[in-house]
Amino acid sequence: MPTPSPYRSLPAERRQSLVLHAISISREARALYTQRLISRGGGFRAVTLNSWPADKLAREIVRMKAEQPQDELDLLHLLYVQLEPMIQIDFLDAAGVAHEKGVMPDDLQPPFADEAAVRLASAKVLEQHGADGARYLHTLARYSATGWPGIDAVVEKLNT
Repeated sequence: MPTPSPYRSLPAERRQSLVLHAISISREARALYTQRLISRGGGFRAVTLNSWPADKLAREIVRMKAEQPQDELDLLHLLYVQLEPMIQIDFLDAAGVAHEKGVMPDDLQPPFADEAAVRLASAKVLEQHGADGARYLHTLARYSATGWPGIDAVVEKLNT
C-alpha cells in the first residue's frame, strides 16, 4: 500500500478543520470545492451545497476526498505557515534560514540550507514536535526536496 501524502496522514478531524478554515476565508475556495463535489456525482446540486453551513461542507469535502494534490499542498502551507507556524519556525531557526514568523523571504533561492543544517534542523523538529514534526519533514521532502538537501535521506530513515 502506498504511503499517504502528508496531508492524508492527518486525522480526518484535522483535515476538516483545515478545509473549514480555507472555505471560511475564501469564497473562491468554497466555490472550487463545491464544484468538485458536484462533478463527483452523487446527486449534489450547487444550490444545495451553497446553502450548507461551512462545517457541513468541509465534512463532506473530506469524506468524499475532494481535495486534489495542489489543494493538499495549499492546505499544508496554511497549516505550517499561517495557522501553526511553530514547527516551521523551529526548523528554520535551527537550519539558520532567514524568516519572519516562519515566512521565508520571497527572494530566497534554493537550496535554503546545507545538508548538515537540514539534518540538525530535522533532529530538532523531531525532538520538539514528535509525529507532527515528522509529518512536517515528510511535507518538505514531498514538495520542496530541492530546497532542503538531505531531507530525502532524513525521511527515508524515518520510514524504516
